[in-house]
Amino acid sequence: MQQEFITVTFNRTKIAIRCADILYVIMSDDHCRIHMFDGNVYRCRMTLKELKKQLNEEFIEVKRGCMVAVSAISDIGDRILLSNGEKICYTKRKKRVLREELQKNQELIIAKISKKKLPLTAEEYRKYYKICDALPFAFTDIEMVFNEEKKAVDWIFRYGNEALAALEKQPLDKMIGSSFSSLFSNMDAKWLHVYERATLYGETLEIMDYSPEIDTNLKIICFPTFPGHCGCILFNADKMKSISEENYLVRLVEVSMKSNSSK
Repeated sequence: MQQEFITVTFNRTKIAIRCADILYVIMSDDHCRIHMFDGNVYRCRMTLKELKKQLNEEFIEVKRGCMVAVSAISDIGDRILLSNGEKICYTKRKKRVLREELQKNQELIIAKISKKKLPLTAEEYRKYYKICDALPFAFTDIEMVFNEEKKAVDWIFRYGNEALAALEKQPLDKMIGSSFSSLFSNMDAKWLHVYERATLYGETLEIMDYSPEIDTNLKIICFPTFPGHCGCILFNADKMKSISEENYLVRLVEVSMKSNSSK
């Protein structure tokens, strides 16, 4: 059974830290620095042996005294690229093992996803997201498509509102049920990577970049919805007026969806 929290002493006080919120941990003598997804760092007195005993199997020692959450690993090249953009050196002989651990972790998550009950028809998705139909900004629910190596290779539009159709410059009835690659020929892997992380690891992520498919600078906020899916709120970055207004709208969608789920 996986341990959800670890207990450490920070500033002479025992605190519980959720394992899912840890990015990586670095040991230094009898102290460790715990780096969190939110940017916080906790310096605690603890030995490597004590640390390993508390951390679950979703962490791997990439080099002596450095434990990294498998879910935080974006890519493994000359260095390990983490989801927050940081790069960490690792013991090169562990490269194959690290890649296998990363794939195994994704296989387990996808296996769990396949057992969950999902809406079966476009009508069921429309009914669930009805409250989003009239939103003044684009919103879509997408289902990720994985290959045999458990890597995201495409996504399918399961729901979208009229604002999405206007932004993507595609008829809504053509988009729903279609994969992105069948509608656009020049997919950029950067979008895939962000959506994959939101889907598999439950992260809320933000990306702002140019979309050549629609010749528009986009700001996208994505977050997990159904198992194997993520929701995406899309803005035309050139037309955004204020951050406060944007955050209000994002919060409105999240609250509305939680309310819908509880019915």
